[in-house]
Amino acid sequence: MSRGKGKTPILNLDGAQEQAAVQLIKRFLEERFELELGSFEAQEVLDLFSREIAPHYYNKAIFDVQTVLKDRFESIESDLWALEKS
Repeated sequence: MSRGKGKTPILNLDGAQEQAAVQLIKRFLEERFELELGSFEAQEVLDLFSREIAPHYYNKAIFDVQTVLKDRFESIESDLWALEKS
């Protein structure tokens, strides 16, 4: 398998988080599918998710926050207009 394929992950975990994620992947695949992966293979799966899937969740989260903030600012603007003296 080739690592990375030239695309860098948008999100990076610190060492402890990455190790925990690798262990979680190994445990999940073994318990759910009876598939035993070594740390290298589990790291490859994590790298794939980091490069190819995580950006979609990241972008969705950014979009959701923008929507909430837009609504909040519109509400504040409306409240300020209501306070304006004629």
